[in-house]
Amino acid sequence: MTAATTQTVQGAGAHGVPPRTDAAAGGGQAAPDRSGGRQARGSLRSGFGLFGPRHGRHTLSVDDLDALALPIGDDGVVIGVDAQGQPAVLGLNRPTPYDVVLIGGLWTAQVLALRAAATGARVAVETGRAHAWTQMMHAMGGGQNGLSVYDVGRVPPQGASAGTPVLVVRDCGMRPPRGRVVSGPWQSVLTLLPYLSPVAPRLVRQARLVGVQRISPDEASGLGRTMGLPRADVDTLPTLPDGVTLWCSDRDRQYVTTQPTDAEVGLLGTPRRMD
Repeated sequence: MTAATTQTVQGAGAHGVPPRTDAAAGGGQAAPDRSGGRQARGSLRSGFGLFGPRHGRHTLSVDDLDALALPIGDDGVVIGVDAQGQPAVLGLNRPTPYDVVLIGGLWTAQVLALRAAATGARVAVETGRAHAWTQMMHAMGGGQNGLSVYDVGRVPPQGASAGTPVLVVRDCGMRPPRGRVVSGPWQSVLTLLPYLSPVAPRLVRQARLVGVQRISPDEASGLGRTMGLPRADVDTLPTLPDGVTLWCSDRDRQYVTTQPTDAEVGLLGTPRRMD
């Protein structure tokens, strides 16, 4: 409580109205409160007012400590579930440049873009097939609520920042040209390749994360040599079901199944590898 408030309580009433006295109530001398008044003023001077509700303390016995578990992991976009059924999270909003290559279907790229926009990121799509993104853009508000579509080579600077991170999705076919807008602080770039192509090895080597969906045995053998994949993964890639992706980083490999929500099924359909 401030000094000005204390002075108001001791002197004039609120808004300058004098405090009520016995004389004002019906004549006679004012009878000051010699007990409760001093106690109230003392409480106000010392900073104590009305007491709030009392709650019991939250305690945990030593025997229960082993049962206490706090899930700690990266924050970002939930891209599916892993082999153990646990959520797989991809951190796209980073203060450093981050390049992702997805060798797979348009459906998975659109789910990632949709979920990235739901986390607050702005999504800029560079594509030669704008019609494939039009329905999704209209469903999100006509480009005003996080997703914009541009022709190949026409993506303007996005002005990414910590408050407005950006995901650039490059859906430019088998041989995407070098992009004018590249990855940077708080701006990640996801390049979609429907299949392997002569430019794929270069893009894969430059990427921080690579996702691979079902490809042919010959493509799996070539990609296995480029990425140093174990023989078991090379043999598995041609048999992957729709919606399953092998995500590979420098230190980890993980199979992830992307499970769409009802809203995503209504907008994008069921998981599919072919477009």
